[in-house]
Amino acid sequence: MLRFLTAGESHGKCLVGIIEGVPAGFNINEVEINAELKKRKIAFGRSDRMQIETDQVEILSGLNHGVSMGTPIAVMIKNQDDRLSEDNDCLMEALSSPRPGHADLAGAMKYHHKDMRNILERASARETAARVAVGAICKSILKEFNVTTYSHVLSIGEVSCPMININKENFDFFTKIIDESPIRCAIQDTESDMLDMINRAREAGESLGGCFEIGAFGMIPGLGTYSSWDKRLDASIAQAIISIPGIKGIEIGDAVINSVSPGSAVHDQIYYDEGRGLYRQTNQAGGIEGGVSNGEKIWARAYMKPIPTLKKALNSVNTNSWVPEKAHYERADVCAVPSASVIGEAMLAFVLAQEMLAKFGGDNMSELKSSFDDYLSYLKKEWRWERI
Repeated sequence: MLRFLTAGESHGKCLVGIIEGVPAGFNINEVEINAELKKRKIAFGRSDRMQIETDQVEILSGLNHGVSMGTPIAVMIKNQDDRLSEDNDCLMEALSSPRPGHADLAGAMKYHHKDMRNILERASARETAARVAVGAICKSILKEFNVTTYSHVLSIGEVSCPMININKENFDFFTKIIDESPIRCAIQDTESDMLDMINRAREAGESLGGCFEIGAFGMIPGLGTYSSWDKRLDASIAQAIISIPGIKGIEIGDAVINSVSPGSAVHDQIYYDEGRGLYRQTNQAGGIEGGVSNGEKIWARAYMKPIPTLKKALNSVNTNSWVPEKAHYERADVCAVPSASVIGEAMLAFVLAQEMLAKFGGDNMSELKSSFDDYLSYLKKEWRWERI
């Protein structure tokens, strides 16, 4: 089973990710991982921290000349701002005024920490750099099955871009725009409004949330299952995305608008054509029905709250003196939605890679490919379904 673990603190020596269950024979290189880390790092709205960090990965184990060996793969990202490290003489300020919206107070109660920096350092979204590195490895796995992923920003604060349908035909066109955009927005006219809103929030000492979309092409029917509640594909995706700091909601497909629409306008009807086989004209379900992928594009939207650390500090209480005071201010982003979209894509890639490996098994790529090709032949012969 594919699984991963991360370790490290926001201002510690480094972040580490270990991914176990990658079969032998997959090409994995640091250049592709660093390209994903760069997307997470450079998005507009980030704090000065991103000007300090290089976010370059070092692969510590699991590869032989860039090819997976079937053993755990360990990756490391060194922190340039490593003030928590024992090697650094610059001590970090203790935290006793918990920030509303963060894990500070609840975490301190749980682990009996008087210095809430012990909570901040691990609960920080800095941890997600290791997730993006792991997700890049998962994207390399998916690439061997001709599955590609994407992510883009739909809204920042009150500014929303027109809905667009990213498909295989326009995929290259839109992903080029998205990757070149400082806000990861596919609509250039909307981009300037989003940038203006972030600049105004920065001047006001505020922060902004928003919404982003993630998706995957080249999917096949049969990932996930309806047989057990905890193995449904949409449930696995939802858990993975909600685990990203700041994400408070997710919808698979058009879930929100579907909830107020009649059934006849919601469900993706099934058609058959002799030359085309089974097909659908819509994909409002987001490519998942009954917890199982149906072969359409898998897509979802995630909703991120504004960053809770504000220059215009919120009310809190000093838990040493029990005197009311303003919450502690820690260097923080004004808006992290663009970066969160990259993290969301990484987490989607992990879930899909996990499901692909679970279904097709095998300890090496040739076994996986053989099983996968047999399944595609079965779908075509028995169900008149062909991969688009």
